Amino acid sequence: MALKITEDCINCDVCEPECPNEAISQGDETYQINADKCTECVGHHDEPQCQQVCPVDCIVHDEARKESREQLLAKFQKLSGNA
Repeated sequence: MALKITEDCINCDVCEPECPNEAISQGDETYQINADKCTECVGHHDEPQCQQVCPVDCIVHDEARKESREQLLAKFQKLSGNA
C-alpha cells in the first residue's frame, strides 16, 4: 500500500530527499506522496525511509491504496526499468 502524509506535516523537508522513487513533493499546504511512485521503499530499503526520518510521525499507510509486497515490488521493477 502506498503511504500518505497527513495534515500534521510541519513542512520540515526531511522526507523528500529520502525517497528513492522521488514520490514526495511539496504540495499546496504540506508535502504529498504520489501513490503511483510510492513503493514503501520495497526494492531499495527494508523500511520506508520517509517514515524513519519524519519527526512528527505524519506519514501513514493509505488505506485507500492497499498493495501487497509483491505488487510494490512489481511497481519498483516498473519504475526502475527492470520489469
